[in-house]
Amino acid sequence: MTENERTTGGMVGKVVGRAKEAIGAVTDKDDLAREGRLQQAQSESELEARRQAEQAQVREQEAADRQRQAEVKGQRDQLRNEVAAEQREEQIQRDRQQAQASAAAQAESEREAADNVEARGHAQAEHTVQAAEQTRVAAAEQANRLEREASEAERRAERLDPKEDQR
Repeated sequence: MTENERTTGGMVGKVVGRAKEAIGAVTDKDDLAREGRLQQAQSESELEARRQAEQAQVREQEAADRQRQAEVKGQRDQLRNEVAAEQREEQIQRDRQQAQASAAAQAESEREAADNVEARGHAQAEHTVQAAEQTRVAAAEQANRLEREASEAERRAERLDPKEDQR
């Protein structure tokens, strides 16, 4: 095979190489037989190179797919974590609001209880003041009545025995 000659590669080149080798062997042309063997070897090398290139491309594609899957999984995990963190924050906020509402309700209840106790104390004090005033008025009325009765008794006694007043 000369430098200007081009051999066909692939499956066609392999078949052509076998034909050249067979023709060269039958016709006792060693150069043609050698050229046929070289063309077969070159074709086999090209076929093997294509197979390896295709396999390498498949492996690269699989690696790229795995990398994309890993990236997607990482993003999914990150989103899941962000959502979980947000949900925890929302729950904390709800718990905080519930605790504040509960504390406010309890404080209001305690204020109302204190106001009720104070109101009962004022009412009781007012009742005590009124009772004392009624007792004082009753005592004053009784004292006035007793004084009138004593004055009346003195007048009667004076009428009965006027001499004793003169002594």
